[in-house]
Amino acid sequence: MVTGTHCPYCALQCGMSLSGGSGPVTVEARPTSTSAGLCQKGWTAPALLASPERLTTPLVRDHRHAALRPAGWDEVFARIGTGITAVQQEYGRDAVGVFGGGGLTNEQAYSLGKLARVALRTANIDYNGRFCMSSAAAAGNRAFGVDRGLPFPLADIAGTDVLVLAGSNLADTMPPAMAHVEAMLAAGGELIVIDPRRTPTAEVATLHLQNVPGSDLALALGLLHLLVAGGHVAQAYIAERTTGWDDVRPLVAGYWPERVERMTGVPVSALYEAARLLAGAGSAMILTARGAEQQSKGTDTATAFLNLALALGLPGRPHAGWGCVTGQGNGQGGREHGQKADQLPGYRSISDPVARAHVAGVWGVPSESLPGPGRSAFELLDALGADVRALLVVGSNVAVSAPDLRRVSQRLDGLDLLVVADLVLSETAARADVVLPVAQWAEEDGTMTNLEGRVLRRRKAIDPPPGVRTDLEVIAGIAAAVGVSTGFHTDAEEVFAELRRASAGGLADYAGISYPRIDAEDGVFWPCPDEHHPGTPRLFTERFATPDGRARFVPVEHRPAAEEPDEDYPLYLTTGRVRGHYQSGAQTRRVPALAAAEPGPFVEVHPHLAEQLGVAEADEVVVATRRGQATLPARVTATIQPETVFVPFHWSEANRLTIAALDPTSRMPEFKVCAARLSRAPSREAVSR
Repeated sequence: MVTGTHCPYCALQCGMSLSGGSGPVTVEARPTSTSAGLCQKGWTAPALLASPERLTTPLVRDHRHAALRPAGWDEVFARIGTGITAVQQEYGRDAVGVFGGGGLTNEQAYSLGKLARVALRTANIDYNGRFCMSSAAAAGNRAFGVDRGLPFPLADIAGTDVLVLAGSNLADTMPPAMAHVEAMLAAGGELIVIDPRRTPTAEVATLHLQNVPGSDLALALGLLHLLVAGGHVAQAYIAERTTGWDDVRPLVAGYWPERVERMTGVPVSALYEAARLLAGAGSAMILTARGAEQQSKGTDTATAFLNLALALGLPGRPHAGWGCVTGQGNGQGGREHGQKADQLPGYRSISDPVARAHVAGVWGVPSESLPGPGRSAFELLDALGADVRALLVVGSNVAVSAPDLRRVSQRLDGLDLLVVADLVLSETAARADVVLPVAQWAEEDGTMTNLEGRVLRRRKAIDPPPGVRTDLEVIAGIAAAVGVSTGFHTDAEEVFAELRRASAGGLADYAGISYPRIDAEDGVFWPCPDEHHPGTPRLFTERFATPDGRARFVPVEHRPAAEEPDEDYPLYLTTGRVRGHYQSGAQTRRVPALAAAEPGPFVEVHPHLAEQLGVAEADEVVVATRRGQATLPARVTATIQPETVFVPFHWSEANRLTIAALDPTSRMPEFKVCAARLSRAPSREAVSR
């Protein structure tokens, strides 16, 4: 039997066909409009289904210092119910937190949000998408009135004249997406890449602007300065479709090229060349990603690039606009339907009385019973052991992915109850009091919303191993354990039907999307308010989602990173992904082919810095910040700047070093820049003495 489904990893959601039943599952690429093939992660995805590290029975810890032991489902649900009830009776309802993930299906994300608000009655739910998409989402909301990562189909890239990628390394993070970039280049288009590293994506660029970490905002302001000075802004578009330009235009006057060169490290000549390419383009796209957004000023940085797009008159035009390259598989849908601390299904504000009344009506509860906004992701983690005494983690590995890990680890260990639902004993699950083994992507039905806002079907190909339950079954079991035995469906299509009703009328309106329709059309774009609506592949063709239908320019100014290099810590540390791994590595590090290709963390060091330290390729070096240190093998490469070092974040070493400074709007941590120092590691002989 062959089952058509989608890759379990990034938001590209490449199509795949799975074969197998009693034997090993095999995979073939299934071409879709977003991709014609799979990357190495997709091809090797079935290996995790039969991994020897797979959890197949619940685990429980009898007391804080005891080892985890196998247990039955009845026992672990009783333990969870007793523990949550005790915590809430002593400390209040908000003393229980829920932490979700951007890899959960729409149905799981929706049910997890409902669990928090209806069964647990806690305000404190957030998810790891706060570490991924939140800055771009905030920028999109305040400029456009809506947040959809790409407000146009990904395939539009092939038809644009100039593509700007700010902080994105598509060649490593989403290799199949590069087919659209290659088609653009083959047709005579130009690619501008903004990145502190000369990545594989930068290697094929027409122009690489190699800025210092944390300076993307100044760079965007400098480009807009040049376009204004050269008379290249779209005056008619600005007048007809936007507001706020008069507040932005005088502000960018202060970002002349020589000043921006000093702030960013990008030569004046390169700034002029980038402005020339944009000014001469018939159409252009500006896409931001984590490199530009995972900063304590990430919302303003995304806004500056968005202002640049508006000034050029791009949003709403064919093969043009501003968008965000979503990272996680369901990073888009995962935040639309209730995992974020301030949102209800349909991308509704939890503070809006009308929104609360609508969703409460679907859930069959009084609107006044719903809690208000809770803490954002890091703030939730930072409250553990104090205001928050119990935590449920579903689909996330915070013991690797959170910034300032020493601090977060101490918080996790201070909990009265930690419950983790996962498919392997991740670093977070290993700290838990209760571990719940859950099904994987090929063992369950559901929907995912990819980076374009296209709702896709994930189809069950095989049964999960005996003893393993789906996330929907786990959520229903926890609800029953705290006394709410109805309202939590375990059938994905039933949950989706309820989600459609809950989202109806919201910004992310799924009311007209159904499983049969997704199957027939190979995905449906939201908003889709009824079954006769065609869906919306392209937003903003006639108006923006603001009260007056106009996009908003928002004035922003550059400001330094929360922690700049100094005499004690003279280097920039930045973090990111490598091709063979995904997110915290909980999945990919357990796939033999991927683990063999990239077996452990490392630090990239420029040859000049390596020479100063007397370090050669593969020598161990100590990377230190004010939070901690890590001993890593050096990779000596000229693709990074002399004053910058890079550590991949798929292992815990990276986030032992990062800083927990938060963006004031999105609450995004500053993963992409902090101050560091590097030194040779003591030799093993010296240590042994």
